[in-house]
Amino acid sequence: MEFLTFPNILIGVLLIIGVWVLLTYNSLVSLRNRVKEAWSQIDVQLKRRSSLIPNLVETVKGYAKHEKEVFEKVTQARSALMGASDPGHKAAANDMLTGALKSLFAVAEAYPDLKASENFKGLQDELSDTETKVAASRQFYNSNVLDLNNTIQTFPSVIVANMFGFKEEEFFKATEEEKKDIAVKFD
Repeated sequence: MEFLTFPNILIGVLLIIGVWVLLTYNSLVSLRNRVKEAWSQIDVQLKRRSSLIPNLVETVKGYAKHEKEVFEKVTQARSALMGASDPGHKAAANDMLTGALKSLFAVAEAYPDLKASENFKGLQDELSDTETKVAASRQFYNSNVLDLNNTIQTFPSVIVANMFGFKEEEFFKATEEEKKDIAVKFD
């Protein structure tokens, strides 16, 4: 029982605390990296979406030459999305682009030849597929943000999070426009 001296017990307790801090720190790093990876997936899909926009605009321009204001709004919204850097600004720019695209598709409705165009249909399908991927990426991102934020806020990991400067991440939120009911009309 000679090894149960006060210094040895103190060393044992400090060793246990040190291992716990190390494991908690590594867990926080892993969660933070998962959030970054999830954000990059949103970014990839938003860039894919932005790459489709010029083709879509050019296709519609061929049929609707006098709809200049709609084309300008789409171009401005696309530029805003490409220039946004954090989740809040990206979400706002994404909403602006969604609104501009709704206007563009409303213009397309007025041109039966455009709606029948294979090129337009293909671009519309790709854009729809991309929107689905953006939604899935947002959900994955928000799940990872939830895990990180919960870990940062709960005891005892909050101690390690504060010691090493881990910060909560921002959720990618739906805007008020996206929350509104959609009116479905059959003619």
